[in-house]
Amino acid sequence: MKNKMIIYQVMPRLFGNLNETPVKNGSLAQNGVGKFSAFTPLALAKIRELGTTHIWYTGVIEHATQTDYSVYGIQRDHAAIVKGKAGSPYAIKDYYDIDPDLADSIPDRVKEFESLIERTHEAGMKVLMDFVPNHVARQYHSDVRLPFVEDLGQQDNHFKAFDPHNNFYYLPDQWLELHFGDKDEDFEYSEFPAKVTGNDCFTARPGKNDWYETVKLNYGVDYLNGGATCFDPHPDTWKKMYEILKFWAQKGVDGFRCDMAEMVPVAFWNWVIPEIKKEFEVCFIAEIYNPWEYRNYIFNGHFDYLYDKVGLYDTLRDVMCRNKPATDISACWQAVEGIQDKMLNFLENHDEQRIASDFFAGQPRAGIPALMVSALMNVNPVMIYNGQELGERGMDEEGFSGRDGRTTIFDYWSMESVRNWINGGACDGGGLTEEQKELREQYRRILTIAQQKQSVTQGNFHDLMYANGGNDSFDLRTQYAFLRRYRNEVLLVVANFSGEPKQTRVQIPAGAFEALEFEDNKPAIVTDLLTGEKNVSTLTAAYPYSVEVPAFSGKILKFRYK
Repeated sequence: MKNKMIIYQVMPRLFGNLNETPVKNGSLAQNGVGKFSAFTPLALAKIRELGTTHIWYTGVIEHATQTDYSVYGIQRDHAAIVKGKAGSPYAIKDYYDIDPDLADSIPDRVKEFESLIERTHEAGMKVLMDFVPNHVARQYHSDVRLPFVEDLGQQDNHFKAFDPHNNFYYLPDQWLELHFGDKDEDFEYSEFPAKVTGNDCFTARPGKNDWYETVKLNYGVDYLNGGATCFDPHPDTWKKMYEILKFWAQKGVDGFRCDMAEMVPVAFWNWVIPEIKKEFEVCFIAEIYNPWEYRNYIFNGHFDYLYDKVGLYDTLRDVMCRNKPATDISACWQAVEGIQDKMLNFLENHDEQRIASDFFAGQPRAGIPALMVSALMNVNPVMIYNGQELGERGMDEEGFSGRDGRTTIFDYWSMESVRNWINGGACDGGGLTEEQKELREQYRRILTIAQQKQSVTQGNFHDLMYANGGNDSFDLRTQYAFLRRYRNEVLLVVANFSGEPKQTRVQIPAGAFEALEFEDNKPAIVTDLLTGEKNVSTLTAAYPYSVEVPAFSGKILKFRYK
């Protein structure tokens, strides 16, 4: 049986940190940090219990930090080019090394990650990790690269703004000028000639909202001369990135979430992904935000999956916040018709605000109907973010990351909801409120249905919104309904985005029976998959199907025919 891909994103730095009193802008010594060892077999089993098939361990590669590890032979980073005390996990300092924060024994940090991969596999899940191909930390330096691999920039011609053999872009004869950042250093950070900043900022004076802590990698595109390309022979950066991907795939990593993939030319992906897949069975997920490029990165870039951010995520957020009607959801699947199975659905990740935050829905239960839609609408993968299933609010003011509704990726911190779920290592949720326990159980039920039911993992989809436009007993603003069918099983899903329970009647049109090829008005055993209740009923075009949908929830009804 084919299973649906359910991804659980987690930052080890945050997950295992049980410090109950972290302080704003606190150092590692003050606030502590999570370790790989926090992912015990029990913790992994509990994560697997949610229906999880893949864990995306976020921020495991060594990145720039204000913590000094020079005693271990790791080059110290200048504080002015590190965001936050812990540093951004997307300012990679050594592609071949593991973040020392995460290891119990720092000299054994790579071995500890290898052990985590092994434990995850033993728990029945696969491992995803970040591949950050567009930019690196300003002071990138690999201490542990393979002997035959030259370091990035080692052979660069610093006098040329662009050279296809260079790994970086330069601003010749210009010093980098930074007028912000941490000044708690004995000397100012010096960079000459200035390198181009990671977010395509071609100036020696990046702003505080630029990715000033990073530098852009050169894949053979001359941006200063109309975007002319030099792909033949393959640029040196291509070869270095291939070796990095191969290095981690050899350690048992099952897939890569590719950061800002659309900022790297599709020609590179067209070459490197097939090359890696010749040797390893791995998947590639692209963080991409331009819908006009979706098909290019799928068919020419060979990506397995793409973020569905500007379509489904943005729309579901607006529906949850009552800025758009639920009918707008239909346009999301229509826009990606033909590539729907390649889209990765999510409601939270490290870049986005928490559903329960004051900046989003204000309470976690509002995400349940959106999860039903996101997880059950098609065969494609769905992802949740550690703490989402517990109603984590993201309303702490951690330091570099202010009180913005997100969970920090820059600071040493811990999340109260996750601490209470871990409960001293018992991972039994002993410290959670009853509401948090019920929320997690709702996530478990929905994601398990998504992962196991063949009508979801392999079935066909039929949107019912078009048939209910004139239905006075169906609220088009707050309700969304659809069918899934596989063989003798039909699912009717009715999501209720309202904070009030609704008695609704869903019209099933004749076209649905024709499209999904099942019989009108045929008796079936009906199981409410969220409650387990059973009865005998039927679906027919002759009259609407009556169903009561709870507030901020819905119904998932399985019709099983003989």
